[in-house]
Amino acid sequence: MSRLCIIFDLDGTLVDSEGLCNQAFLDLLPEIGETLESMVERYRGTKLALILADLGARIGRPLPPNFEATYRARVSELFRTDLRPTPGTIEMLETLSYPKCVASSGPPTKIAEALLSSGLSRYFGDHVFSSYEVGSWKPDPGLFLHAARSMGYSPNQCIVVEDSPVGLQAAAAAGMTAIHYLPGSQYSEMFGQSHAVVGRMADLPRLIDAASQGV
Repeated sequence: MSRLCIIFDLDGTLVDSEGLCNQAFLDLLPEIGETLESMVERYRGTKLALILADLGARIGRPLPPNFEATYRARVSELFRTDLRPTPGTIEMLETLSYPKCVASSGPPTKIAEALLSSGLSRYFGDHVFSSYEVGSWKPDPGLFLHAARSMGYSPNQCIVVEDSPVGLQAAAAAGMTAIHYLPGSQYSEMFGQSHAVVGRMADLPRLIDAASQGV
């Protein structure tokens, strides 16, 4: 048994979904009048209930009772046609030799659909965990701790790969090493024992190998 387990965030880390999720908001609420890029930056890693409350406040009226269902249906449409893995992710997963899982704040149906649409399901099997199953959302560490227990590892044997600040906070609170996936970053190195930055998925296996020396 490997002495190290890799816990991957999904949205913005394994799949390029942040833009699609926010495009669905713009499609349904054109009065927001904001660029897609600023929407992604504003809501990255945020729990959906908090996003919906913020959107209602910004447009000055309550969202329709069925807005969440309508939104999820629109996201599903966009996923089926446009969702792709983040650049280099498939190649990275093909070479990664450690046990791995997905821990996402999304509901199980959305996670399953994203993995299927992007072609990543085969790399994780049943090793997929949702905040909705444990009632814990990042930056609370509950989801990552649940994933570690389910995989049979202690927190100090886990490395979390995340793109969002709340995910990095959750990893730190769980006592896990974190690698911040920051596309385009020039950094690709460890920063102490608790944090790293990687700009290309192709560099991730090397970083994980380096991190494993301290686990």
